[in-house]
Amino acid sequence: MAKRTLSSIWGRAMQRSAASLGRQAVRAGTRAVRQAIKAAAAAKTAGPRRAGPVAGAGSWFPGLAISAAGARRYRLYRPAGIGPSERLPLLVMLHGCGQDADKFAASTRMNRLAERERFLVLYPEQDRLANAQGCWNWFDTRSGRAQREAESILAAVDQVCTLGPADHGRVAVAGLSAGASLAALLAARHPDRFKAVVMHSGIAPGSADSSLSALGAMRGRRAAQPLAPPSAAAATHWPALMVIQGSLDPLVATRNGAAAAQTWADAVGAVAGPSRSIQRGQRYPMTVTDYKVGGRLVATRVDIAGLAHAWSGGAAGRPFGDPRGPDASRLLWSFVARHLRD
Repeated sequence: MAKRTLSSIWGRAMQRSAASLGRQAVRAGTRAVRQAIKAAAAAKTAGPRRAGPVAGAGSWFPGLAISAAGARRYRLYRPAGIGPSERLPLLVMLHGCGQDADKFAASTRMNRLAERERFLVLYPEQDRLANAQGCWNWFDTRSGRAQREAESILAAVDQVCTLGPADHGRVAVAGLSAGASLAALLAARHPDRFKAVVMHSGIAPGSADSSLSALGAMRGRRAAQPLAPPSAAAATHWPALMVIQGSLDPLVATRNGAAAAQTWADAVGAVAGPSRSIQRGQRYPMTVTDYKVGGRLVATRVDIAGLAHAWSGGAAGRPFGDPRGPDASRLLWSFVARHLRD
């Protein structure tokens, strides 16, 4: 998210619907899918290759998912050496404003981690026609635009699980800033589809319903609306949430982190336990608070002292990355992997 005026934050957005895509976009989507399949086949026969914005032996290719909610461009990272019958976990990464898949992957270095830990990474991309700054329209629930963007991302997940070696039963979603807010909205709307969700410097679902109210929510001036409690059966599968928030964030008020964790926990009756302080080497210290119900971990809040609006532990020299913070990518995957096993 960028500051200054509201128009400089989101710009004048235009919604691209499935009806307006036409035959040309459908053909483009088909070509992208075919190219992805060919790339995967070539990787098996030609051996591992370097691809993507970070070093790695896996493959990095584009795709396009088309659904009733519209078209969604994405990039997918596949680690090398995937067996013919192997199915890997899938992590969906939603970038922040001013980013795209390449920039977000380079800043978080998530592909390098995926290569080592063996999971797929899906990076949906926001269309600049939908938002001039490349922000996800997480706030625009009144018009339904936020929900449509969430559905288009889910369509990309479905496509990757259908065409690739992704395990549809082991999927998690994470995001930064506007991407974090949309990640939470997506998981709240489809809790049965995700094992875990991670919000880095984001805002809780229900905090805004328009661009004007979003600005107040970013500044911590709006209370998040309670999430609809899931049914008793669904509550046992409520995805676990991790919230990462910096204490010096000038764009997203610090209180949003606590509000997001509390709202998520309240949906299933989880309560906060005692906080614990952790500092690793010379990195910023963090305070960790867990929310549990019946011994089950529902949410974890990580408050990082000294961190501004940036990916904690992100690559040096990259926008929206701070290498002095605890490694959010490692924290994220450790949290997600635990719940994928569960």
